Amino acid sequence: MLAEIITIGDEILIGQVVDTNSAWMGQKLNAAGVKIKQITSVSDDRIHILEALHAASKRADIILITGGLGPTKDDITKSTLAAYFNVEMKRDEATLEHVKQIFARNNAPMIAVNEKQADVPENCTVLLNKNGTAPGMWFEQDNKIYVSMPGVPFEMKYLMEEEVIPRIKEKFKLPFIFHQTILTAGLGESFLAKKIENIEDSLPAHIKLAYLPKLGQVRLRLSASGSDQDLLEKEVRVYTDKIVASVKEYVVAEQDVLLEKVVIDFLDQNQLTLSTAESCTGGYLAHLITQLAGSSKVYMGGAVTYSNDLKIKLLNVSPDTLNKFGAVSEETAKEMAAGALANFGTDYSIAITGIAGPGGGTPEKPVGTVWIAVVSKTGILSKKFVFGNKRVQNIERSAINALIILLNLLKQDQR
Repeated sequence: MLAEIITIGDEILIGQVVDTNSAWMGQKLNAAGVKIKQITSVSDDRIHILEALHAASKRADIILITGGLGPTKDDITKSTLAAYFNVEMKRDEATLEHVKQIFARNNAPMIAVNEKQADVPENCTVLLNKNGTAPGMWFEQDNKIYVSMPGVPFEMKYLMEEEVIPRIKEKFKLPFIFHQTILTAGLGESFLAKKIENIEDSLPAHIKLAYLPKLGQVRLRLSASGSDQDLLEKEVRVYTDKIVASVKEYVVAEQDVLLEKVVIDFLDQNQLTLSTAESCTGGYLAHLITQLAGSSKVYMGGAVTYSNDLKIKLLNVSPDTLNKFGAVSEETAKEMAAGALANFGTDYSIAITGIAGPGGGTPEKPVGTVWIAVVSKTGILSKKFVFGNKRVQNIERSAINALIILLNLLKQDQR
């Protein structure tokens, strides 16, 4: 069963509103056994909407539309749907009463433009929107289902969960869709693919492998569909185990989870604490850690020491080290990490120092040069990176690679 999502609104196309609806709908439909064929965004233009509907009907069995259902003149979805199905509009009395009740509860006057919220194409089944005034609409034509919903997220979500998905499940016998994610870190996508190409080539037709790279990480997602849930999960487990065995040293987790969450959980399970010492990343590493619930159990805090003076005062970095090797050096990174470990009283500490750019580089130390050091009471790991000349990317890559190095030292110390 294939579905297409069509979002309507100029505000989406110009970037004024981010389309989070499609991502949420995709997750819910996939969990129900419906595959998404395509997501399309179109402007508040009658011809564009009609073209999108005609095209979607050739690709998908279910067409889900959001947006353009308000009471103002720029909201043209209902009239365009009536034209698409070649029907007249009608006033739905149940919807009208619902709208009147909402205005009455809010002690607001009911004007003619609001009454038009109850006008719908005459061939639709009205889906009562308990979270708003614009009704959802369900259409069936030529063995296709069309559903139109408001673009307001909490209204759309209510209709999807309470009306649309239950109706789809009742009408169709849907397959079971199962995903298994393996999070890897420290090996590029192409090298990873080379290591597991024999396993990938042996996958049956109903199991697909996707590579999802992201800043030093690659998520491997096995996706399978079938009628027997237990059998499918066991089958996917077999291939998951084969992949993990082939790239074991790079596997971080066998679930779809953030790398920083894996680190926090590892520290928590082993009753260990962490501190940070950041220069070029300006606190971004601390942000990644503290944005997650539960981080206070393991993360004690850190220092953003942009200047050499603060590296000396807060982290005990030797002035001789800075004079001899410079702020961006392995020696300075190690001393920053050791100073944080001692001064903040933690089990582990991460230090990052580098040249984020776009200026400040030299022939010996170009923009993007970063040194990362991770220290524990029993060990130390350090590594140099040369990323590139994009400041934001350099900061993000530095923080992620710092977490990867920390995880490697954690595993090494726990052996």
